[in-house]
Amino acid sequence: MAKILAVVGMSGSGKSMVASYFKNMGFPIIYFGEFIIRELERRKLAITPNNEQFVREEIRRQKGMDVCAQIALPLIKLRLLEHQLVVIDGLYSFQEYKTLKSEFSDNLFILAIFTPKNIRYERLTSRQERPLTLLEAEKRDYLEIDKIKKCGPIAMADSTIINDNDRSYLYQKIDEFMSEFSLKLSL
Repeated sequence: MAKILAVVGMSGSGKSMVASYFKNMGFPIIYFGEFIIRELERRKLAITPNNEQFVREEIRRQKGMDVCAQIALPLIKLRLLEHQLVVIDGLYSFQEYKTLKSEFSDNLFILAIFTPKNIRYERLTSRQERPLTLLEAEKRDYLEIDKIKKCGPIAMADSTIINDNDRSYLYQKIDEFMSEFSLKLSL
C-alpha cells in the first residue's frame, strides 16, 4: 500500500533540505507552501515573508485552516497511483493534519525535523532565499504557533530527526530513518 510521508517542523528546521534529499532519492514532493507562492504570483505580489504571511492568513480565513491540504488532495491521490511513497514538504496546520489523517488514515506518516531555535534563527537570517531578521524569525514562530497551530502536526509525529549539526549528519540521519521506515512499510 502506498504511503504519504509528511515532513514537519518549524521554519529553519531543515524541512526543505530533507524534502530535497527525498526528491533526489526519486520520491515525488508536494510542497504545501507552493500554493501560497502561486497565489502571490497570481496577484502579482512580490514573494516576501510579509506578503506570504498576509496571503497565507487571508486564504486560511476565507477557505479554512486546511486549504492547502484540500488543494493538494487530488495531486496526492494522483501521485499515490504512480509511486509507493509521496512526500509532503511542510504540513503547516493541525487542521491540515486532521484532513490528511481522515483521508489517508494509517497510510499517513509524520516525520518531524527538530532544530533548536538558536540554530533555526541563525539559518533563517543567513539564508539566500527570503532571509528574515532575528525579530522576524521570532515573530514568525509565534504566528505559526498561535494562528496556524503548526505544533499540532509536530506533536503528532511518528518519528523525529534532530537537525542540529551539518548537512552530512542530517543526510546520515535521513538514511537511518529510511532504513527503519522501509521496515515499517514492509510490515
